[in-house]
Amino acid sequence: MTRTSWTHPVHLVLGLLVWSLWFVVVYTGLSLGCQLAPTVGEQGPFNVVTVVTLAGGVLVGLGLLWAARGCWRVARCKGDQDTANEQQRAVASVAAGLYLVSAFAALAIVLPGLFMMPCL
Repeated sequence: MTRTSWTHPVHLVLGLLVWSLWFVVVYTGLSLGCQLAPTVGEQGPFNVVTVVTLAGGVLVGLGLLWAARGCWRVARCKGDQDTANEQQRAVASVAAGLYLVSAFAALAIVLPGLFMMPCL
């Protein structure tokens, strides 16, 4: 990717789209996983369903944080001060914030898996 690609307006919705798809995948996966392979109570919160969900959450969160970093680096660059450049930097800074919020939300979805059994 080039540095200017982080300023594309699609980044304003891409992070939230990834988060919403992750939300659907997590709860669909948990429902199907609990239906197909119910867990035993002695296993506690760590079983195949939980480990896969946590690993996926970490990967999605890291991907969103990487995108936030890319947008933030472009937003901090101070090139020529024309209006188009300022608008691109504004888009990149808002997109970076939205990516950060989406990463936090993606990780917050899977955190209860550390404390609760997935199939109650």
